Amino acid sequence: MTAQENHRLGKTLWGIADQLRGSMDADDFRDYMLVFLFLRYLSDNYEEAARRELGSDYPAVPDGERRVPLAVWYDAHPDDVPLLERQMRAKVHYVIRPEYLWTSIANLARRQDAELLHTLQGAFKYIEEESFASAFQGLFSEINLASDKLGRTYTDRNAKLCAVISRIAEGMAEFTTDSDTLGDAYEYLIGQFAAGSGKKAGEFYTPQQISSILSGIVTLDSQDPAQGKRARIDSVLDFACGSGSLLLNVRHRMGPHGIGKIYGQEKNITTYNLARMNMLLHGVKDSEFEIFHGDTLTNDWDMLRETNPARKPRFDAVVANPPFSYRWEPNESLGEDMRFKNYGLAPKSAADFAFLLHGFHYLKDDGVMAIILPHGVLFRGGAEERIRTKLLKDGNIDTVIGLPANLFYSTGIPVCILVLKKCKKPDDVLFINASGSEHFEKGKRQNQLREDDIAKIIATYQNRTDEPRYSRRASLDEIAEKNGCNLNITRYVSTATTEQEIDLAAVHAELVDLDRQVKAATEKHNRYLKELGLPPLP
Repeated sequence: MTAQENHRLGKTLWGIADQLRGSMDADDFRDYMLVFLFLRYLSDNYEEAARRELGSDYPAVPDGERRVPLAVWYDAHPDDVPLLERQMRAKVHYVIRPEYLWTSIANLARRQDAELLHTLQGAFKYIEEESFASAFQGLFSEINLASDKLGRTYTDRNAKLCAVISRIAEGMAEFTTDSDTLGDAYEYLIGQFAAGSGKKAGEFYTPQQISSILSGIVTLDSQDPAQGKRARIDSVLDFACGSGSLLLNVRHRMGPHGIGKIYGQEKNITTYNLARMNMLLHGVKDSEFEIFHGDTLTNDWDMLRETNPARKPRFDAVVANPPFSYRWEPNESLGEDMRFKNYGLAPKSAADFAFLLHGFHYLKDDGVMAIILPHGVLFRGGAEERIRTKLLKDGNIDTVIGLPANLFYSTGIPVCILVLKKCKKPDDVLFINASGSEHFEKGKRQNQLREDDIAKIIATYQNRTDEPRYSRRASLDEIAEKNGCNLNITRYVSTATTEQEIDLAAVHAELVDLDRQVKAATEKHNRYLKELGLPPLP
């Protein structure tokens, strides 16, 4: 499918969602809609793989047959089912029983079958516990099929789900769908629901335009970006991964075989499940990613708490869009935590630097980290100034990028991207001021970075170029001695236009000459008036 058709599919599904949700909260309906899209992807992918595996043995279903082709094959070859499922686990990494495939579910919905709700409950339980070799326990935990929001009685809930599933099936019937198409539709719906969720959107979604900048930076050669894209990234971490869109953006740039393994962490249970589904829906096998549900700041992921230096995880790339100025509870034990011990704790009112130090701690020596933060981290005093100063003097801050205001659904404030490295070649800091009006497109609700704007930011980082009113390399001496480790971008790159210098002597001479010309013209005019017997001009 073309990009235009992908967009049209997304809009079609969004229209269905907007039409059917009725009085249901958008966030609640989002979860149902995305789960059904996920089930459609798993089913299509599984059926296509089974068709290839069975070849000519894959049954053709006659008109009037209510069962899907795999159900017909399962009934005809019960002794061969275990072998087929072993082969499918080896090839697509999961199994779905025929009665739980999307086509089977959609057929029940079209017939208004009273067993639809029970079948869905069985399907969700099966996928969580049996489909994958690594159990996806709780994947659908936030999908309450017994919720009063769907209806007060079983019959009402069943009827509502029949309507939703039927409309989704009808809406998608005109499109030729594949994994990329469904993945794009999933991302489109997440973005649309985010746009309608206001501040809640910050919990689960990083706009694609900003994801593209971060992924473009971390996929370049970490020590010499001018050399171009890396050949491979062994591991990438997003410790506040939301729905996983930022991690998938990195994977998209590297290609499906360009990353060894993807790691993510997310505190919100609903968003955590969205991320796991998003990975699978984009063709990332369950062995190729690990998303952990837990609190980043308290570091309750056992893998990251490894004390043996030889086994401690390190990542080639770290990307993150953590919640801005998040209130947290720093305490004495956190003060001794290896992530913060050499820097001090971020203030209780703003955990921005706590998030930064967490990711930086797990970065490889030759890795690169790109994190989105509020502008305040660049200049606020106190504990944040001490952390910022140490990072600067240790040569860990590589680039500071200022973005326009109103790019996010969750906040209208301008934000920045900090690029950090443990070992970097340049002994300066590159400042990029991309907040000028010529570097974005102003919108009614959100401003937009255009493709050229994104490409310019990445190219400037890659080539470390100076450009008036846009970018400049500042020495550490200038930053520390002249500016007291204040990283406020306008101190180094101002977007203000220089007023033209006025030559007062030349202007005075011009005015004197104009005055002389006026007097001469007036005298000449008065002579004509006198000859005509008219009063002169004053």
